[in-house]
Amino acid sequence: MPVVSSESALALKRRARRINRALAEKYPYAHAELDFTNPFELLVATVLSAQTTDVTVNLVTPVLFGRYPDARAMAEADPAVLEEILKPTGFFRAKSRNLLALATRLVDEYDGVVPGRIEDLVTLPGVGRKTANVVLGNAFGIPGITVDTHFGRLARRFNWTQSDDPVQVESDVAELFEPRDWTMLSHRVVFHGRRVCHSRKPACGACPVANWCPSYGLGELDPVKAAKLLKYELAPGNEALLEQLQADTHRAAEIRMASQRRPLELRGGPESAGEYL
Repeated sequence: MPVVSSESALALKRRARRINRALAEKYPYAHAELDFTNPFELLVATVLSAQTTDVTVNLVTPVLFGRYPDARAMAEADPAVLEEILKPTGFFRAKSRNLLALATRLVDEYDGVVPGRIEDLVTLPGVGRKTANVVLGNAFGIPGITVDTHFGRLARRFNWTQSDDPVQVESDVAELFEPRDWTMLSHRVVFHGRRVCHSRKPACGACPVANWCPSYGLGELDPVKAAKLLKYELAPGNEALLEQLQADTHRAAEIRMASQRRPLELRGGPESAGEYL
């Protein structure tokens, strides 16, 4: 639960922006963790990411887009074949129906092209504001705040919002930052939520924003014990990977996927992906 305070609006904004700067220093390699080469691929990948991991989606999409590279091809897909490809992502029947309907709408109403307006995107099957903001921010360069589970949790811990409603969270956080910061802020907060500020056992003793976090103390405070809770490239034993990411931020997505692909293959493929989150 967020800590209620009497902080003024100006003090809140200043603290929020200080947290963002600290996260930028900690995660200069923050990026969208879904792999894509165009707006259609990102839209589909984001729809598929519901109730599964980005790692799993990234293992499935090369096969998916190899067979169905655009909306027209996907709209004509055999549902049984599509379901088989999507099985590792979970809820594959519902996701298959959504993708078929989504692709058909894109073909019928947008000539197969993903629209670049949130008003249009949210009318597509399986697409809400979170997905729309992911696509706009990362495929079109239009600022957007992506409120997923991690972002919402941290926004409340930081006292940027008191709400559980994603739309209200988005509105509250947008008041604290300039639009030009929204997309990268989303990446940084999600990165931090996945690596440090976990839901059940946050690594408070290893947190780069501890000085400005009103929820400091919810998790492990001992620096040594907290360090053992860190995940991904921050986890003990991943020093070489972290050094790579910091040295070559523009290739962060490529480096990250290469690091994940091999252990997943050794552990049994996409079905094991959840073990790496």
